[in-house]
Amino acid sequence: MKRPLIRTLIAGLALVGGSAALAGPAVAAPSADAAASVGVVRHQAATTDSEQDRVEAYWTPARMKSAKPAESRFTGGKAPAKAAAKKARAAAVPESPQPRLGKVFFTLGGQNYVCSGTATSSSNGDVVTTAGHCLNEGPGAFATNFAFVPAYNNGSRPYGTWTAERLFTTSAWANSGDFNYDVGFAVLNENSSGQSLTGVVGSYPIAFNLARGLSYTAYGYPAAPPFNGQTLYSCSGTARPDTFGGSNDQGLTCDMTGGSSGGGWLTSGRINSVNSFKYTADPNTMYGPYFGSTIQSVYNAAATA
Repeated sequence: MKRPLIRTLIAGLALVGGSAALAGPAVAAPSADAAASVGVVRHQAATTDSEQDRVEAYWTPARMKSAKPAESRFTGGKAPAKAAAKKARAAAVPESPQPRLGKVFFTLGGQNYVCSGTATSSSNGDVVTTAGHCLNEGPGAFATNFAFVPAYNNGSRPYGTWTAERLFTTSAWANSGDFNYDVGFAVLNENSSGQSLTGVVGSYPIAFNLARGLSYTAYGYPAAPPFNGQTLYSCSGTARPDTFGGSNDQGLTCDMTGGSSGGGWLTSGRINSVNSFKYTADPNTMYGPYFGSTIQSVYNAAATA
């Protein structure tokens, strides 16, 4: 795990800056259900009817509203998110809710958090793409109470609450917290009518190994100030290499804050990255991992689960 710079998660957005290393989350043993295949780590979530019912009932309107941007897991407060918001140029624009995009809710260490996600085309019809840190501590434990709410808008859940059956991420994220591979895929349970997620809300196709420097629109539900996490936003622009911290990721001008993590980057109608982190010294740029063959192998495992 790289530690030349401080990395702190803000609702899924990692803020990176400074010269001293921050203490990270407690490290837990890898899941006993880890995949044998190299590069893929999977975890069982709500696999029984009773667990699915419990998770769905857990996410009351009050819990959804009080769930925090994930940066508080690392910093103990919201100061980094607020500082970034004050310095950032306005780039995010409000969007009407759409069923293929939604809000992710999950629990880590007894605390409820929020991220964003995208319904993704797959052979099983049940995949949501998000950031790795929205379902695994990186390194450490997997999230519990994972749920996806398509077209969330000011507390409204027009397509219901969908629970996760299995969670997938890269071994580089689950074992080392490597932001170059900060991607996760949730395989959701069918709803009470026996329908798969993408059969109800539709999906975006996913693409891998594309050229760098493409034009993207990134979506998410920013929850840290000056946003409140209740509505969808987007940023659009041309991706550029990370010349600031030297990661393999690409950057996009965007002032979305914590809570937008995991929101999809779309190019030519295909998802090809997710909101992952920011540098504290550069709050105007959102970074997302390059979708190469390693991430493709994790998606393939989730798409056929």
